[in-house]
Amino acid sequence: MATTIKPQHEEKRFALRMALRLPIVVSGKTDDGATWSEPTETDDISTTGALFHLNQEVNPSEILYIRSHRPDGVPVEVKAKIVRTAASMHGTSRIGVAITEPLESWLRLFVSWIADDQPLADDEEESKNED
Repeated sequence: MATTIKPQHEEKRFALRMALRLPIVVSGKTDDGATWSEPTETDDISTTGALFHLNQEVNPSEILYIRSHRPDGVPVEVKAKIVRTAASMHGTSRIGVAITEPLESWLRLFVSWIADDQPLADDEEESKNED
């Protein structure tokens, strides 16, 4: 008789994901309305979100703003909703966010970093060396 073991947390992600240490600045508001801003870096990014560590206390479903730059220096700022939080080492929290707007800007950022991270094909490398 076969048994089926269900995972504790069903994976619901469908977006392309990439491990990338991308410098970002995350900002938001505290419960009393004061604004805060914290520089950090991503653990990974996807076409629809990101995972990073924060020292700032945040609440599930809170709205955050994320600023970064594409490899060509073009700044990108997006709005994101917290979808996952977990305690991490040294008092930080691992924060997973879904980008809410403008998603097109985040997609351009994601694609630009993937394209910048790809090694040149052998024939492209040869043509560069010939120049």
